[in-house]
Amino acid sequence: MSRRHYDLPPLTALAAFETAARHLSFKDAARELGVTPGAVSHQIKALEGELGRALFDRRHRGVELTPEGQALFESLSTAFRQVSRRLAELRDSAQTDAVVVGSTTAVSTLWLAPALIRFWRAFPQINVNQVTQDRPFHAAEKLDFFIRYGRDPDDALHHEEIYRDELVPVAAPRKAAELEGFGLADLAAQHLIHMDSASRSWTTWTDWFQELGFDGGLAKGSRVTSYAVALQIAGETSSVALGWRRLVAPLLEVGKLAVIPGHSLPAPRAFYLVSPKGPGLPPEARALRDWLMAEAHGRDTSSIHR
Repeated sequence: MSRRHYDLPPLTALAAFETAARHLSFKDAARELGVTPGAVSHQIKALEGELGRALFDRRHRGVELTPEGQALFESLSTAFRQVSRRLAELRDSAQTDAVVVGSTTAVSTLWLAPALIRFWRAFPQINVNQVTQDRPFHAAEKLDFFIRYGRDPDDALHHEEIYRDELVPVAAPRKAAELEGFGLADLAAQHLIHMDSASRSWTTWTDWFQELGFDGGLAKGSRVTSYAVALQIAGETSSVALGWRRLVAPLLEVGKLAVIPGHSLPAPRAFYLVSPKGPGLPPEARALRDWLMAEAHGRDTSSIHR
């Protein structure tokens, strides 16, 4: 009876041979496999001893395959490619079982990622993939749902309100203390960080000042395309950013940012959890959605089931 079910030599020896045959170099094979050239040579000698055939012609400037070695290499490379393709299919299949959720960089860092950590503790069997980008998502993207500030005009999407925030000016704590008691005209003269968002729903400094009744000019300041970058600049310089108070709460709590008191505006739009209309969400995605909505509204999450 064979000592192995398929009567094969050790797989490590076959892998060493295939790699060396592909490179026609023991040294390059060793580099790919992360071992020494001597280890590769040892594996191949053992394989040749078991087969009773020479697989390589050792020459002064390298190695060449013998006819037997060439035949074995062709069989192995074909088999390895088939296994590789099947493994890729299995990986892709596993990925499709994951919940895919999209958000901006700032929402991911400040709200979604911490919520996901708590979700994974309760549902370790559910895989979640985050797609993070600072441009608008759309219905055609392969997402179970995404988080958006303001409603998307696409009628093919379903919106569920997460929460409505409050807009306040934020800066590094020392700068915020310096500006305490300043009026709107004084704030408008500060170095403001302006967001150039691809989403038309984004509330700008101009919107904020106008809603509070100030129609004067605003300082030129800096322009960025990422809200996460805007918050980082505000925390490390003397600039002022427009803060969504609840969203930036983690930065306020650790003292990286502080609210400049005296001026506040209810956000004109809410944050929404957006998903395609049509068939219901898979059970895993529904569990995550319910968890996020419960956390956002301060409800008990212990009754959520997959």
